[in-house]
Amino acid sequence: MSENVSVVQVAEVVVGGIRCAVFDSGPAESGEAVVFVHGNPGPADDWVDLIPEIAGFARVIAMDMPGFGRSERPRAFDHSVVGYARFLGLLLDRLGVERAHLVLHDFGGAWGMRWALDHLDRVASLTLINCGVLDGYEWHRYAKIWQTPVLGELFQLISNPRAMHIALNRDNPRPLPRAYIDRVDRYADKAHKRAVLRVYRTSRDPGAAFPEKSLGLAADALPTCVIWGDGDPYIPVRFASDQRTHFPEAEIHILEGLGHWPFVDDPQAVLAPLAAFLRKHVRP
Repeated sequence: MSENVSVVQVAEVVVGGIRCAVFDSGPAESGEAVVFVHGNPGPADDWVDLIPEIAGFARVIAMDMPGFGRSERPRAFDHSVVGYARFLGLLLDRLGVERAHLVLHDFGGAWGMRWALDHLDRVASLTLINCGVLDGYEWHRYAKIWQTPVLGELFQLISNPRAMHIALNRDNPRPLPRAYIDRVDRYADKAHKRAVLRVYRTSRDPGAAFPEKSLGLAADALPTCVIWGDGDPYIPVRFASDQRTHFPEAEIHILEGLGHWPFVDDPQAVLAPLAAFLRKHVRP
């Protein structure tokens, strides 16, 4: 991540009665867009080092999902995978996106793929960054803490930038930039921390939001790119090759020495395969 540019410039859009921060490179009349969907802790700023090049040949959209970044944090929001997928759909409808090249990370993988399953005719391509179909996945230790009543609340209460920096750098194969930790903390108010607890507690069963026996994504024909940091301590790299079970023609890029946020560890290492893939599939 650039030390000098740590945020993307966003506009406020009201979607389903919720104020949402959105970056849209335009043009607005283009119905095809590359749609970046963040996970936890997000938000759209995760993509700050990838957006400029992709926006050079495609319309790019990135958002702060409800509970994250600059977006509203309504208590009544449905924080389940289905709830976020529904919100993503409302947002794309609001922005006039008819064909989406989804670029997904972390929880954005579940949110984006749930939307894709419900809108098969609108999915142009799929890029999975350290996320995907996670058959047999077991939650990492932080997820288990957040999913536990009282313990999760206490953990969120004592969380601070110094503790976060130590914990993430202990897990990550290389030190994360201090600017990244500071940005995460900038948005980590009480309402955001509450939203994180609800995200994890409504997702204890990773497959519950996907009752389909198969993805049904015409996966053998769907252009798919898998990019994975091989040092991810939260979603192990073994899941990268597993994606070919569901997407037989997927191209898979394993990035050595990078962690769960490879676009933070080494943006160019992610941008090279991502841009090459999208250039092949975005309509001129």
